Amino acid sequence: MIVSDIFSQSTFSGFKLIAGDAGSDREIRNINMMDAPDIIDYLKSGDWLVTSGYHLKNNADFFEKLVRQMAEKGCAALGIKTKRFIEDIPDAVIQLANQLSFPLIFIPNSIPLVDIVNQTLSLILNTRTQELQFAIDKHQQFSSHIMNGEGALQILDSLSQFIGFPAALLDNYFKPIAVAHQGSIQNLFDPLKQVGSEFIQTRSFSSSFCLINTHQVYTLFPLYTYKTKRHFLVIAGCTAMEDRIRVLTIEQAVNVLAFELIKDEALKQSDRKIRDAFFMKLITDEFSSKEEMINRAKEFGMQSEQKTIVIVGKLDIDDRQISFTTFRKKTNDVCEFMEGELANLPFPGFFFVKDTFCICLINVGEGWTNGQRQLLPYLGRVQNRVAQFFSETLSFGLSNLCVNLTDIATAYQAAVDALHVGLRSGRRAFIQIYQSNGFADLLRMVPMEDLYKLYRETFQGLAFSEKEEDKELFRTLIVYFESNCQISETAKKLYIHRNTVIYRIEKCEQLLGKNLKDPETGFMIRFAFRLKSLMDEANKTHHWL
Repeated sequence: MIVSDIFSQSTFSGFKLIAGDAGSDREIRNINMMDAPDIIDYLKSGDWLVTSGYHLKNNADFFEKLVRQMAEKGCAALGIKTKRFIEDIPDAVIQLANQLSFPLIFIPNSIPLVDIVNQTLSLILNTRTQELQFAIDKHQQFSSHIMNGEGALQILDSLSQFIGFPAALLDNYFKPIAVAHQGSIQNLFDPLKQVGSEFIQTRSFSSSFCLINTHQVYTLFPLYTYKTKRHFLVIAGCTAMEDRIRVLTIEQAVNVLAFELIKDEALKQSDRKIRDAFFMKLITDEFSSKEEMINRAKEFGMQSEQKTIVIVGKLDIDDRQISFTTFRKKTNDVCEFMEGELANLPFPGFFFVKDTFCICLINVGEGWTNGQRQLLPYLGRVQNRVAQFFSETLSFGLSNLCVNLTDIATAYQAAVDALHVGLRSGRRAFIQIYQSNGFADLLRMVPMEDLYKLYRETFQGLAFSEKEEDKELFRTLIVYFESNCQISETAKKLYIHRNTVIYRIEKCEQLLGKNLKDPETGFMIRFAFRLKSLMDEANKTHHWL
């Protein structure tokens, strides 16, 4: 019930609006009578105050103060019997009421205040009863869509038709998951994907906002599906909270959609457990036979021979610094988010969590032509979106292409190795493609103390000697083996006589106690030469020597 409704009631015949006609759409939610000057302390927003005017006579200052305070509190209106204790309302009060858009209503002396109160309460109760019945009808209408198996989309269609605005259901990251069928309105909600996470996190109640770039107004209603997760019903238009019928309709849709989402989430969790159990066995190669693996894979739409890339992602967080529960929760949330983001890939994929890893198996099919480069732009966008919504960085390790289902376990380990290579380098938010270990990479896996020991045992006193003569011998030894043990070639490179080379080589053999022409000795010396660059690199960082 609003203020303007008063004048259409036969019971209130003779009531007139004296001032504040711009506020005639104020909602009346209750009525009160003024029996003492301190009435303002007992009024609430939406109250209609009626008075005989006794406390207002000959007190223009109090009259103005009352009008101002009632307007500030959001009261609905002030009704006054102006021909009983006061003759006229002061011009200053009328001017103030017009300025504040606060309605002042003339009440005839012939109508007792108690009758006004009783009739008003009856009208308010009748209005609320009609609204309640309307809400029940709408709830039943929306629920019937769910009971008939039509789902959230049909609810959105019915809602949009009733309120006259397009509607969409968004997930916790403002991505549309269902949009009402209304022509080409789908694009109306795409810009919401770019809304920042800070804005989303503050939306705990219905509110309206406008995007600067598109000038499109949206009204947002949160849906609470369970303790830690929200979805949103968004209306592409401004929905005033004073429009009770429209708001009631939306609220009923919100309630029914929330129950539908809870049901869907429970079903997804059950399916996800079954799916994750299969893929855990697949990447760890725990099937008893190839036939069992192939048969189980068919249930998930996988063929025995298909081109697959394994992607392993990990948050760039030191899990030792936070609790296990917190880290796993973050990992699960990011993996779920990734599943939604990578749905935009031109290839189908499967997503699951193992320990601290988010794992994705991408079936690239026959359209795979440019290798991993086709995936890199998509993964880069996923990293940006994770940083936007979680304030965390995410890194990826990618396997090479595997063709057979039986090779996925190896491909998974390759993706993990690629991820570890990037992590060891201290980088963040990287995308590392797997490369087979070269000779230097293999050596880096050996403890530096063992390499240092082998180097010293091979070159004996020449290893770290500070004597100038020993340095010359060591340099000659290096060039000698680089020249395939050719005396003349060694002399040419060192600009010395070949007899000098012969002398130095013989001297090296004496110091090392080995025959340099022996194949095994030659191999050990060449191998030890390869260690020098690694030791020099490690020495700059860790000071091994």
